[in-house]
Amino acid sequence: MMIKKVLIANRGEIAVRIIRACREMRIQTVAVYSEADREALHTKLADEAVCIGPAPSKDSYLSMEQIISATVVTGADAIHPGFGFLSENSRFAKLCRECNITFIGPDAEVIARLGNKQEARNTMAAAGVPVIPGSEDAVYDAQTGKEIARAIGYPVIVKAALGGGGKGMRTAFCEEEFEQSFQTAQTEALNAFGDGTMYIEHFVLDPRHIEFQILADNFGNVIHLGERDCSIQRNHQKMIEESPSVALSEELREEMGKAAVRAAKAAGYMNAGTIEFLLEPSGRYHFMEMNTRIQVEHPVTEWVTGIDLIKEQIRIASGQKLSYKQEDVHLSGHAIECRINAEDPAHGFCPSPGTITDMYLPGGKGIRIDSAIYSGCTIPPYYDSMVAKLIVWARNRGEAIRKMQSALGEVIIEGIKTNVDYQYEILNHPDYLSGNIDIGFIEKM
Repeated sequence: MMIKKVLIANRGEIAVRIIRACREMRIQTVAVYSEADREALHTKLADEAVCIGPAPSKDSYLSMEQIISATVVTGADAIHPGFGFLSENSRFAKLCRECNITFIGPDAEVIARLGNKQEARNTMAAAGVPVIPGSEDAVYDAQTGKEIARAIGYPVIVKAALGGGGKGMRTAFCEEEFEQSFQTAQTEALNAFGDGTMYIEHFVLDPRHIEFQILADNFGNVIHLGERDCSIQRNHQKMIEESPSVALSEELREEMGKAAVRAAKAAGYMNAGTIEFLLEPSGRYHFMEMNTRIQVEHPVTEWVTGIDLIKEQIRIASGQKLSYKQEDVHLSGHAIECRINAEDPAHGFCPSPGTITDMYLPGGKGIRIDSAIYSGCTIPPYYDSMVAKLIVWARNRGEAIRKMQSALGEVIIEGIKTNVDYQYEILNHPDYLSGNIDIGFIEKM
């Protein structure tokens, strides 16, 4: 039975994106907001809006009780978590189920299994998906970690076992660096996720970050929608994404796509998700992790496939079969996304909250803006700095780059600092233009 009313447990551009999809599907929406977001765009576009607490995330967007209460009070029968916040929290997904609320995402048990990097790695290895050598058990202290790192071989990367979004991650290139890297990563993991369980794996040098979008329904149907190249990153945070990747031949795309589908089936996955790989210059690839939610960069996949991922998420959660078979999926043209952040690249990418006094965002054929900002709105200092996503589509990569360069040149956002000029600089770099990129691109600029 089709979902009738969705509460969006998120804010910003993804909340607006979900509201628009629901509106087209004739589904009512409920926005939740913190006191700092009282005038935010998503509160104005939704059919209803409920304040769920003070500005800090822990008292509002991370408050399971407040969100569940708002769902019950408004009569919503489903929750879409977006990305970030509670989107990959298995306890929240379980709480939704216990309250007879449809969680638009995978089952709680699957989130828990794949959210633990160690367990996810073991699941993939058992399914024959290539994995990076790493620790087989959870690591809680630096001394144990040091012994594991010695056995794996340096360089290694220390990761929060239950983390994501680039937080709780540090690299050690030799044993002398390990203890500080471990302690720093663990402290960050505790602050970000409330859990200091760590995981250690071999650090692959100069790889690309390639991810495959998958969709899976309750009837055992799993498909992939091609890849996204997310190699342009700073501090493990993606900045520019594109689809398809110039590094993949048709044969490698088919092989990696089949591995992604195999991985999702092995995990018993349902709904939209992303299998992330590291691709070595040699063409060898390794499973890195699975994101059990919609991704920030999902629009580039929507551009090249013509498939609305948010609508598919809702249909799957409503118990419907996938609208597409694998043979229906064809990649057309090339899409690029730039994340526009409220930050100052000239001063160490320091966050730049404040009030937007004037703005202009580009439009036209092949240009898409996902954003929640408007002239006069305030960017609060409490949340992620991303204020907009600029996405373009063209017939090929060269045309897409030129279209993005043109579009970035039209962006006007006054009152705060942004990374628009920095993005333009990347898009004009000879190595980016030639497709000669890896996850260390920013550091090498």
